Amino acid sequence: MSANLSKAWTIARRDLRGRFVGLRLLIICLFLGVATLAAIGSLTSAITDELANRGQSILGGDLEISVAQREISSAERATLTAAGTVSETLRMQAMARVPDGSDTQLVELKGVDAPYPLYGDFTLADGTIAPPLSDKQIYVTPALIQRMSLKTGDTLLFGEAAFTIAGIIGDEPDRLSEGLSLGPVAITSIGGLRSTNLVQPGSLFESKYRLKLPASIDPAELGDRLEAQYKNAAWEVKTRDNGAPSTRRFIVRMGQFLTLVGLTSLVIAGIGVGNGVASYLRGKQGAIATLKILGADSGMIFSIYMLQILAVSLVAIFAGLIVGAIAPLVIIEVAGDILPIKPEFALYPLPLIVSAAYGLLIALIFALPPLSRAKLIPAAGLFRGDSRSWRLIDRPTWIAVGFSIAAIVALAVGSTDEPAFSMWFIVAALGILLLLSLLGIAIRWLASKAPRPKQPLFRLALTNLHRPGAQTGQLVVALGLGLTLFATLAAIQTSLTNEIRLSIPQEAPNFFVLDIPVERAEEFKATVQATASDAEINIVPTLRGIITEYGGQIVSELEEIPEGAWVLRGDRGLTYSADIPEGSEIESGKWWPADYNGPPLISVDSEQAAALGLKVGDSLTVSLLGVEIKSTVASLRTVNWRNFGFNYVLVFPPNVLAGTPHNVAATIQMDSAGEDGLLGSLPRNFPSISMIKVKEIASQIGTILDQMATAIGAAASIAIFSGIAVLIGAIAASRQSRVYDSVILKLLGATRFQILSAQAIEYAALALLLSAVALGLGLLGGWFVITQIFEFTWQPDWGVVLMTLGLGAVVTLGIGLLGSIPVLSAKPAQALREL
Repeated sequence: MSANLSKAWTIARRDLRGRFVGLRLLIICLFLGVATLAAIGSLTSAITDELANRGQSILGGDLEISVAQREISSAERATLTAAGTVSETLRMQAMARVPDGSDTQLVELKGVDAPYPLYGDFTLADGTIAPPLSDKQIYVTPALIQRMSLKTGDTLLFGEAAFTIAGIIGDEPDRLSEGLSLGPVAITSIGGLRSTNLVQPGSLFESKYRLKLPASIDPAELGDRLEAQYKNAAWEVKTRDNGAPSTRRFIVRMGQFLTLVGLTSLVIAGIGVGNGVASYLRGKQGAIATLKILGADSGMIFSIYMLQILAVSLVAIFAGLIVGAIAPLVIIEVAGDILPIKPEFALYPLPLIVSAAYGLLIALIFALPPLSRAKLIPAAGLFRGDSRSWRLIDRPTWIAVGFSIAAIVALAVGSTDEPAFSMWFIVAALGILLLLSLLGIAIRWLASKAPRPKQPLFRLALTNLHRPGAQTGQLVVALGLGLTLFATLAAIQTSLTNEIRLSIPQEAPNFFVLDIPVERAEEFKATVQATASDAEINIVPTLRGIITEYGGQIVSELEEIPEGAWVLRGDRGLTYSADIPEGSEIESGKWWPADYNGPPLISVDSEQAAALGLKVGDSLTVSLLGVEIKSTVASLRTVNWRNFGFNYVLVFPPNVLAGTPHNVAATIQMDSAGEDGLLGSLPRNFPSISMIKVKEIASQIGTILDQMATAIGAAASIAIFSGIAVLIGAIAASRQSRVYDSVILKLLGATRFQILSAQAIEYAALALLLSAVALGLGLLGGWFVITQIFEFTWQPDWGVVLMTLGLGAVVTLGIGLLGSIPVLSAKPAQALREL
């Protein structure tokens, strides 16, 4: 056995002679697929490892307790102090003002204590450690310096306090765990923040308590004990292992999608491998026939060319792994600022091993069938160029292909945190390949049964679809995949773009205004109307609470949060109203009377009620300022979350919450010309408020979605390049038979233009038919990515999708015609001698 393999390798090596002529398509396809998957896996591993390694500094401690709208009591603090070193921070939105009142800016104001930070370094822009702040000093970010034209030493006003800018922030170690910010950051001492008098009963602020624990204490166990001990305190507990859960969820979601793109590239690469190997072996017909005449059996033939394919595949895979391993370094350098965290470069063996295994298995699956055909064809058939013999595949090959597919399934399911996702992708990929393959067979059969057109060019084009040696099946798969990718990418890109553009209604408010003292609500309204008489003002009470029980289920006893029940993730906004809120419609149950004064009732958003399994009459308990309010679900509402008004999942009757300390919030809709006047007057008269411009929110969200769309486009372009390579391979695989046809037609008097026109009609007919199929498949794939992976609304731009699909059809048609040029250039005498 080893002697035969040695002989086979010697022949294979001499046949290659250090060149890969004929196998370039295999190299390109495998290289692109493996490099894409390795790069995605390496980058995702780099980011998740960085999140894990920097968990303490990102969270700011080993354990974090966060509470909304209040600070913890002395008894609660004593419990935390007994466990370890405690650091306290307060965080809220506030309006920064310059002394002359000429400029204002919404800022995230943060107060820190002396132990801050427990982990990591709080540095200034020059790289030095930030000195402790007095109650009259403040550090600001470069963004605030730029927006308000400030400099170190300038005075900045917040509420009733004035601060001197003591420095510019370089690195805030726990920034990632703070989540999305609506404005630049400013940091002062806790005493300084309290001196602003912005922290009042009912104002919207968040207090956080980070603990540095001894090595002997497990943060997760301590967190569970504290939640059980203070189950009514509305605490949100995080550990260093998950300090930035929203960032981690985003990375997982993007990693899922990009992995899907990588697997798609590899599947497409596999088709290219199959076409490339088939084309290569057809070109080796004479050599294979000669070896068989000289005594080589089918096993030797298989071994020779299998060793060649494996050697070339390993070269392509190795090159792809090198590029995939160093790709994160390039991405980090080029796009590090837009990544949620900038990881350190390192080699991650697991994604490289997984990518290599995928590449090798894909190469085997698609290379084995043409290799099987090559070993089964008799020498006489090879010399005659009998195309029908190339359809033979023996049983052992089918078994080997089946085992390889099973290995890919096992690898995909075993190497992911969401095996169901990978399994559905594999099923979908196999389904699409099967559908396109069956469509190719159907087109070939229908073309053979269709009436013959009288026009010679159309008759020739129709015959090309079903003649012996026609590569209609391969062309249908290649064209179908390419056009499907174009449609999918266009649908995803335009849906992401429209997510923000179409989400903001034409009549959206200009401002959200938070933390208006409830006793000054009428005064606030009068001040706005004095500056902008045409302004429409909607004032609503605003509070924050946390759900502790629903339908008899204690939230703290849940092993995991139900799918889609985001309302259980920490504290949520809630309000009270005598009337049905604007933008809501009752779906079931009924609204309470305007003068209701009975036991606590509550109205719940119907989507969240469905996620929680709630129905009218069930119980729901909310912890508000440390007090639990157990209520009965009176109604379920359909909420229009896209009207950019104040929408709440939970709404109570006024009698339940009106006596609770709280502030009110307002939306202001007005002519945009008066915005600057309000920005100048309102913060001066109401120092506690925070004014949020809707356009700034839209801009932030738009930037994030644009970055997502760019990443998706860059990753998907690799799959498109693979699809183009597959199309070229399918054309190359049929070159020999087309050269023969071209030569015969030339001898019969056909011109190059006529031959090219017949092929153009053939490709155009396939592109037109497949465009309809690709549109359906592409829209289905885009819908799945947008709604199931990213959980956005499906709203593609149909015109752009159709234009992109049309452009893709033209591009693929052009590639097909360019691939026909060498066929037209074949000289009859030379071609006939070589056939």
